[in-house]
Amino acid sequence: MVNIIKLGEKVKDSNKLLWSLVDQNIRSAGSIGANVVEAKASSSKRDYTHYFEIALKSANETIYWLMVLRETADISLKSEIEVLYREAVEISRILGASVLTLKDKR
Repeated sequence: MVNIIKLGEKVKDSNKLLWSLVDQNIRSAGSIGANVVEAKASSSKRDYTHYFEIALKSANETIYWLMVLRETADISLKSEIEVLYREAVEISRILGASVLTLKDKR
């Protein structure tokens, strides 16, 4: 999350047209961790699974915003965005596997 915020600061400094993309990316990335933490406080397996499903959706949304930013941001930021994109894909895979395990579909 911290690296997403730092990237957002750099993108905002380089191109004001991308501010809304940066905001959406920060919101979706923040939602991943927030929902995983919320899952830990859930009162049932169903709630726990539901929070992980929301975290997965947020991870997939983060991937989308990073793809858009990668194509539209300043060339000097593309490699940094690519690293964050790969991390988001890995997080999405982990969350997806977790959801399948929680639903006993593995």
